[in-house]
Amino acid sequence: MSPVDITTAALEHLESMSTLHPDLSEPYQNLLGLYQRKLWHQLTMSTLHFVSNPSTTLRTTAEGTNSYLALFHKVILPIDKKLNQLTLARIASAVSFSLLDDPPYKDGVAARAILENLLENRDRLGPSAALHADSRLGLLGLTVLARSGEALTTESSIKALEATKESINKNRSVLAELADTESEAAVVHSAFYETAMTYRKAVGPPEAYYREAIQYVAYTSLSDLSQEDRYNLATDLSLAALTGEGVFNFGEVVTASALQCLEGTDLYYLVELLSAGARGDVLGFQRVADAHAAAIQMQPSLVSRAEAVKEKITLLALVNMVFERPSLERTLSFEDIADRVAVPLDQVEWVIMRALSLKLIKGTMDQVEQTVDVTWVMPRVLDNKQMSELATRFGEWAVKVSKTKDYMLEHTGALLNQ
Repeated sequence: MSPVDITTAALEHLESMSTLHPDLSEPYQNLLGLYQRKLWHQLTMSTLHFVSNPSTTLRTTAEGTNSYLALFHKVILPIDKKLNQLTLARIASAVSFSLLDDPPYKDGVAARAILENLLENRDRLGPSAALHADSRLGLLGLTVLARSGEALTTESSIKALEATKESINKNRSVLAELADTESEAAVVHSAFYETAMTYRKAVGPPEAYYREAIQYVAYTSLSDLSQEDRYNLATDLSLAALTGEGVFNFGEVVTASALQCLEGTDLYYLVELLSAGARGDVLGFQRVADAHAAAIQMQPSLVSRAEAVKEKITLLALVNMVFERPSLERTLSFEDIADRVAVPLDQVEWVIMRALSLKLIKGTMDQVEQTVDVTWVMPRVLDNKQMSELATRFGEWAVKVSKTKDYMLEHTGALLNQ
């Protein structure tokens, strides 16, 4: 088609959709005006906003086809070289996912084709746009697989999951080369981690899901997610933190805005469990667990890993005990530890050795004197109370430094004259 024919076809389509759906006349007329004035940046941003709200703007054409698909093929694709390539990839992603709710396209073939065709021009797309499209293509496959209800153990499911894993591993190295300071870098990171997170939710283990999900939360504006998606994310993230092997930084989760949507719900006890764990409050954790015993029994991951969760809270109690002591007073007796972490005295040595082996603390243990001298404690995210305590300690340290300086200034002359 000639440039004139392309322009004519695009404008006619926008005009016809404006007439066909009077309630959407304003956005379609806006797109038409931007196209006529060749304001390509504004056109792509307006189109992205338009296709990002399927609940209000997704309709059918006069021929009965998906309106987003028609907009993409008749308006956007013919001028794709003039557009910001990352925004183009985001539009293509929104269009492809809209097809999954359209009966003729539920198998995902047409949806995949949109992103696959786009990725045929990787060089033109550039690394950011290509990575975004690749990540969304992986997420699309996982979504289709989940909606199909097919068991993950079938040959086709295993093949699909393996392909997704390979794509994630390949793209992770590409992501590492993208600077966080690049324009819209957060969008690319968010797309990548959403796919990685969804993959790990399907295959596990929980600690791997946690690592991907906490990154997804860091790069994603949660206001862009539906209430249901926020709720599911908060639930999954909480369970992964509690049950994931090697996940001890509960403060990272407790302070995350993602968990706010659980407040006032039946699952708020998960936040209370995490908060008690972050404080190293063994008895508080047990009180919450006892109060919600029936609800906890409804969570298979908590039930199957109950002993591991109990061990984790015990170790966190030791970590917090060390943190609460001044740096020069970190020689702890077994008896004090037994009282703080709520274990029998004869189990304290095991708790210390376990903490040392997991590198939660560093130090030396004196089994004869029944003490442990801690020289380092695991860094972690602190809550407001812990930050306040740390600030107080910094203040005390500053006073000591000031007194030492005054002493040195006062006595330096006398020392030099001797």
